[in-house]
Amino acid sequence: MQLAPAALRNLKPRTVTVLWWLFLALACLPLLRLVVLGFTGGLGANPLEFITHSTGDWTLYLFSLTLAVTPLRKLTGLNWLVRMRRMLGLMAFFYLCLHFTTFVWFDHFFDLGEIWKDILKRPFITVGVIALLLSIPLALTSTNGMVRRLGGKRWQALHRLVYLIVPLGVLHYWWDKAGKNLIAQPLLFAVLVGLMLVLRLVWRKGRAAARPS
Repeated sequence: MQLAPAALRNLKPRTVTVLWWLFLALACLPLLRLVVLGFTGGLGANPLEFITHSTGDWTLYLFSLTLAVTPLRKLTGLNWLVRMRRMLGLMAFFYLCLHFTTFVWFDHFFDLGEIWKDILKRPFITVGVIALLLSIPLALTSTNGMVRRLGGKRWQALHRLVYLIVPLGVLHYWWDKAGKNLIAQPLLFAVLVGLMLVLRLVWRKGRAAARPS
């Protein structure tokens, strides 16, 4: 199934490179917005909460987009989307680091004892920290050199951790919002991420069934 027109499926390499830079620029806009709002006093009455929510939201948005690349590629035939996946994943990790830095710096002022207590006491923070720890090896092995060192199969197996990281991010988001009775967005993310994971499972089973025995 290739829903996209041929003109979009068969882009020239130079055009794909331009799109890569465009996607990167768009991924940087939320950070630029925070910087501008910070200098102009536009972060609201609770700047810490604004920054925490903004960086957390964009972490989940970008990780979800990373997970969506394969389904979109299969459904549309836009194979060049694969070129965007690693960059989107790294930008998601970047916003995740900003999100965690906000927690340890502005929320706890690097008080390791209080940080540890908070991680153990509040399940949504526990889940978020687990997602961060699982993301680190993915970020560290994101270069072409690491793909060669690990080998394609081992690299792919390692990067399947994203199938766990994104649901953990959704759960973190759900628990945070559920305490405020705001579950519409977490529910939407849960449905979309669940659908993407189910599609992957169906396609994988289809490939396995098609292999000669």
